[in-house]
Amino acid sequence: MPNGQTNGQSSGQSSGQPGGQSNGQWYPAEWPDRIRALAAGELVPATPRRAATVLLLKDGADGPLVHMLRRRASMAFAGGAYAYPGGGVDPRDEHPVRWAGPAREEWAARLGLPDPAQAQAVVCAAVRETYEEAGVLLAGETRDTVVGDTTGEDWEKDRAALVARELSFADFLDRRGLVLRSDLLGAWARWITPEFEPRRYDTWFFVAALPAGQRTRNASTEADRTVWIRPADAAAGYDRGELTMMPPTISTLRALEPYGTAAGALAAAPEQEMTPVLAQARLDGDEVILSWPGHDEFTKHIPAAGDTAGDTDGDAAGDTGGDTAGDAADRPAGPDGGTT
Repeated sequence: MPNGQTNGQSSGQSSGQPGGQSNGQWYPAEWPDRIRALAAGELVPATPRRAATVLLLKDGADGPLVHMLRRRASMAFAGGAYAYPGGGVDPRDEHPVRWAGPAREEWAARLGLPDPAQAQAVVCAAVRETYEEAGVLLAGETRDTVVGDTTGEDWEKDRAALVARELSFADFLDRRGLVLRSDLLGAWARWITPEFEPRRYDTWFFVAALPAGQRTRNASTEADRTVWIRPADAAAGYDRGELTMMPPTISTLRALEPYGTAAGALAAAPEQEMTPVLAQARLDGDEVILSWPGHDEFTKHIPAAGDTAGDTDGDAAGDTGGDTAGDAADRPAGPDGGTT
């Protein structure tokens, strides 16, 4: 998922942040101009591309840990930000696959999609991207098993072919005689990139537990670091301005904090709200107010062009709050080093 400013620095601050301390909210310097252009009818919103991302969980000594990656600062979209494994839907994700878990029709209802084939594609994208970027595969030889090891030269060859789109996920599963385990996923949230962003995604967030015998690794060319970290620790790093994240990333992290185990989070997935979250911008005089419905902590007050004094959230475009990302994550995180 996207995150990170174009220069890899965090410059955001929520309106409710105590003591004037900047946090790690992603806030690109070009946003105010793009928002005003959209309000003036000078900008045509791009059509969002469907995508999926997975909050991969495992139990630690003090509660569940979540697997996160830091996107390379050189990435055109969301460079320098912490996110989860994920990416866009491949049209071939609709191809027939052996399936375990809720019926495609049930998934369509849960995901808010009109077509079961579209729902399959989103679920397949979640499983495929997790394998491509983290080396973890939510599939098994039968409807109630999961592969125990995805390392080795032959697995890596197939993974690389998937990344290069030389091999469809359906063909990959068929070649290995595997069943996609949709029952190992829980739909958690849905966020749509704001209309003023040039790259837009309609992204479904899922939770899943790390299968026994499998290990995560940094298999993504888009990330320079991966980490296992407690959601509360990651959120604290964001609040201190040390970890840059987009609103959906920090929002989903905070939603994980009440659960004491990975299983507990998965069990709570059916209770999560799946109404799409889409940022709204409105003009109040010369000021633009940017908000995410239901998520007041991300509200921004953008002053008139050239007026930094009126930025009540401390988010002037020239703010150079440093991204010391990884510092907080690397302290307690563990052995393993994605929509706005």
